[in-house]
Amino acid sequence: MPNEEKKSSTPIRRGPGSGHGPAGRFAGEKPKSMKKALKQLLRYLKPYNFALILVMIFAIAGAAFSIFGPDLLGDITNEVQKGITINSMFVPLATNVDFEAIWKIVYLLIGLYIASYTFNLTQGIIITRVTQRITKEMRSNLFDKMDRLPLKYFDKTSHGDTLSRMTNDIDTIGQALNGSVSTLFSSITLIIGVFIMMLTISWQLTLVAVVILPLSAFIMSRIIKISQKYFTAQRKILGHLNGHIEESFSGQQIIKAFNAEDQSNQVFEKHNEELYSMTWKSQFISGLMMPIMGFVGNLSYVAISVFGGILAVAGSILIGDIVSMLMYVRTFSQPLGQIAQAMTQAQTALAASERVFEFLNEEEMEEEIEAISINQVKGDVEFRHVKFGYIEGKEIIHDLNVKIKSGQKVAIVGPTGAGKTTIVNLLMRFYEVNSGDILVDGISTKRMSRNSVHELFGMVLQDTWLFKGSIKDNLIYGRRDATMEEVVKAAKTANVHHFIKSHPFGYEMELDENSNISQGQKQLLTIARAMVADAPMLILDEATSSVDVRTEILIQEAMDELMKGRTTFVIAHRLSTIKNADMILVLKDGNVIETGKHQELLDKNGFYADLYNSQFEPA
Repeated sequence: MPNEEKKSSTPIRRGPGSGHGPAGRFAGEKPKSMKKALKQLLRYLKPYNFALILVMIFAIAGAAFSIFGPDLLGDITNEVQKGITINSMFVPLATNVDFEAIWKIVYLLIGLYIASYTFNLTQGIIITRVTQRITKEMRSNLFDKMDRLPLKYFDKTSHGDTLSRMTNDIDTIGQALNGSVSTLFSSITLIIGVFIMMLTISWQLTLVAVVILPLSAFIMSRIIKISQKYFTAQRKILGHLNGHIEESFSGQQIIKAFNAEDQSNQVFEKHNEELYSMTWKSQFISGLMMPIMGFVGNLSYVAISVFGGILAVAGSILIGDIVSMLMYVRTFSQPLGQIAQAMTQAQTALAASERVFEFLNEEEMEEEIEAISINQVKGDVEFRHVKFGYIEGKEIIHDLNVKIKSGQKVAIVGPTGAGKTTIVNLLMRFYEVNSGDILVDGISTKRMSRNSVHELFGMVLQDTWLFKGSIKDNLIYGRRDATMEEVVKAAKTANVHHFIKSHPFGYEMELDENSNISQGQKQLLTIARAMVADAPMLILDEATSSVDVRTEILIQEAMDELMKGRTTFVIAHRLSTIKNADMILVLKDGNVIETGKHQELLDKNGFYADLYNSQFEPA
């Protein structure tokens, strides 16, 4: 896996708007189409059509079996009413209740409820498995998508916001699907089934009950429309908040050093207040649905009781039928509330889906077709009329033309913003040139796969990166087939073997964010990692900047050994470290204004001489 080193350990992303902060891409952005998000979500559901059909069948069956319950309970009341004679003072005169018939109804009720429970339990298990598989697939797709995105996406996007899409938003989708899909099927079945049962009891009372439907539908539509925009805003603000938390957590040392705690807290409180406001509004408005539906349902109870009593006095209906009707009205309003709740969940899921699919729909790096690879790398490199800018219309590199021979040590120097790191980014194909070409051994890097280009270079960066795992795993990250002897040799050459062996677990020592190792030791490990990778060419971004002077001398000697026979690019900040470079490229404002060796450039007494002398001026 030699290419993984370069892809994972390349924080050379110093384009405009480096995206660590929360003020990312959502500022002033209008919500996208919910219909588009729904269509893409349905594509994820399509492979599970059979399972969803089973869920629908079991949900309908579970609801259907429960529908007959109120009718049977009314039959029990009617059986009791038939067996009791009551005088005008409402005192029972005779009792002749058929308990055998009542027990038959009770047994039938128990059977129906058990069947309903079994169907509901089964569909619950199925829908849970389906939703978890869908969310697992989404997480995998998002993680895979990251490898296909150009670095410019991460330069302009908050890390915390991306993390929020991969965790919070996908969890929200899973919870909403799990809670709403089967609910919709069972609730619709209940409404239809209950309506039919009510008609069989009394069409007059059914007419009274269904008067609430238009009112309920109107209330639901208004609440959904109002709350939808708040749910969408809530998901986006959560991404902003996560971005700031991630930034604050990783930058605690800087925040404390500059006494910027209050400033950081103010930004946090701003986003936290916005999230509170949007969440409160969305939850409050959607939460109104159930109480309002309950109030409307209670109005129907009153109407049924009044009109049912009138019909009972007239002898048009039995008391047990009124009991059944009241229970059916309650059952009738319950699925309406469940549908309203499911619609609220669906809104949240669509808002989250919109953010997930927005990430999945981001523009990817160009697809590579018939890529060429170099079997025997010599190391000749040429920049031919290269032009590049991170932002369209604003070039950083202007018509760069340089030829580098195999085995040369090339130093790239210049003031901040001159384009030093940009040249390395282009060389590694982290970014594509706007025009011109970069050739290795006469072959354009555009004709090679990006992985092949990454395999050409070993990299040691000023910003260290080590992943959670053992020291050995970190050292062989760029070359998994490296032997233990090669690992130890590289560690010794990089002057880090003694530190490793001083730990009780040696090369099996686990590294994580709490590992008590210095920045210099981390950098020594990244140097050893590059040595283990043994790539044909090297890129060094001031690789010894975090070590002391004595260690720097030892590392420089090891680097000189490592660079023998390899074309090496050195981004130099301390010009004293590049005196022995075969070629020095002096950059200013994206142009190579001077080339040559150290002494040659000093003798010219030009821009390089000014840079060099400025580092050694007496204080």
